[in-house]
Amino acid sequence: MTKAMTRRRFVATATAASASIAAPFVHTARAAGGLSIGLWDHWVPGANEVATTLIKEWGEKEKVDVQIDYITSQGNKLILTLAAENQAKAGHDIMDFNTWEPQQYKDSLEVVDDIMEEIISQNGNVKEAAAYNGKVNGHWVVVPSTRGSLTLPCCTRFDLLKEHAGIDVQAMYPAGADPTASVADWTWDSFLVAAQKLHKAGYAFGLPMGVTTDTQNWVGGLFRSFGADLVDASGKITVKTDAVRKVLDYGKKLMEYLPPDVPAWDDASNNKWLISGKGALIMNPPSAWAVAKRDAPQIAEKCWTHGMPKGPQGRFVPFLPRYLGIWKFAKNKAAAKSLIRALAMRGPAEKLVAASQGYDLPPYAKLLDFKTWAEESPPKGSIYHYVTRGDQVDVVVCSPAPPAVALQIFNEALQPKMIVRYSKGEPMESTLAWAQSECEGYMRT
Repeated sequence: MTKAMTRRRFVATATAASASIAAPFVHTARAAGGLSIGLWDHWVPGANEVATTLIKEWGEKEKVDVQIDYITSQGNKLILTLAAENQAKAGHDIMDFNTWEPQQYKDSLEVVDDIMEEIISQNGNVKEAAAYNGKVNGHWVVVPSTRGSLTLPCCTRFDLLKEHAGIDVQAMYPAGADPTASVADWTWDSFLVAAQKLHKAGYAFGLPMGVTTDTQNWVGGLFRSFGADLVDASGKITVKTDAVRKVLDYGKKLMEYLPPDVPAWDDASNNKWLISGKGALIMNPPSAWAVAKRDAPQIAEKCWTHGMPKGPQGRFVPFLPRYLGIWKFAKNKAAAKSLIRALAMRGPAEKLVAASQGYDLPPYAKLLDFKTWAEESPPKGSIYHYVTRGDQVDVVVCSPAPPAVALQIFNEALQPKMIVRYSKGEPMESTLAWAQSECEGYMRT
């Protein structure tokens, strides 16, 4: 995928973030005093411009001069900017945080319970997955944001799955309607049978198994659906359980039908696999489909985004929220809260979703009926079920472990590494013992 059309990868470790800090590269939309905001540089062309317009309109109405800096994730510049500002106790008033960063910077963030109460009263309940890292000791330290939040459900070549596996994903997940009763048959067991058939037909599923964000998210959804938590919410290590053994057995079987080089794939590989016409299914937000619209429209018109397979404990889709937070050392906290509140409301959220071609996914119950997901094409309705519907549940993978431990499980790609080790012939109990030892180390740090 080209630099301009790639999702920003998550690379977050406290060690890297606190290393020697270089000055970040930013695109400045306006240079003025009063209030400053640092935002993730959106990958969708035009999305930044819409955000700028919304913020400038607020500034003009409230008589506040706002400086907007779009900070690229390339070269970890956004991560380094957060670390530098936190260390210096100076910088932007408002900053953009990815899924895990609110926990890393929790001691430097302003509590925002007051504006969250108002936002929830207007927008409905916030997704539990957004609260997982957004709250500290029961208090909100950031506001879940529409801009940049996403899930990674299935993106399927509906023609290939129907032809070679007899599965009609459009019938299960019809455009403009809730999932039908037939989704009961869309399970990890039927998924495995389909993977075998599509592999035999020459269109293997493109599921990465490397140390990448995409890998950890789809594998994390698989583990959660089996109830195979490595550490529970209380911090107890639960590696050596029947659920974990079952998910490893399943993962080993599935690996037989994936491209042989998936352990070496990066976050662009699955997108390229789908767009090339070689793959029948990936797990991704609409970014791969959006690139296909530009580079391979004959592929895009055969893609359908829909729910994840169901496991013994349910149907779970990985959710990666983004947040807006206010530093405790911010100079204009009142204005910062006012701007964040304004951006969270329905009107701005709908414009942000439209500008992102449906990629941005609001984390609030009443903001999931925007027309963008129903109208984007080709084919019309292709991303209608990008919004979580039916019995599917959004989840931050590696939860419900305490966030500090879950982050290490995520950063170390422990779950996919377990599957890869076992699939290469390591005895089950050896794999479990290794993972147990890793988790014990995470608990000590």
